[in-house]
Amino acid sequence: MSLQEQFAQAQADSKNLPERPDNMTLLKIYALFKQGSAGDASGDRPGMTDFVARAKFDAWAELKGTSQDDAMQQYINLIEDLKSA
Repeated sequence: MSLQEQFAQAQADSKNLPERPDNMTLLKIYALFKQGSAGDASGDRPGMTDFVARAKFDAWAELKGTSQDDAMQQYINLIEDLKSA
């Protein structure tokens, strides 16, 4: 199975986890997904009043420089860990 196929499978699996991850883990899932699918963070950082969007953007921006393949593999590994938790 290719990395792309594993990434797509992990996306599907992420919707059926046995427990809802905590907020920090959810941010990590989001950031790794965005880095794996779109590369480095782009666009303007959301304003101070939009806490959720700002946190998501900041988590994604922290991964700047991580290759898309590496981010996809980290995403796959994280979802696998959460599935077996």
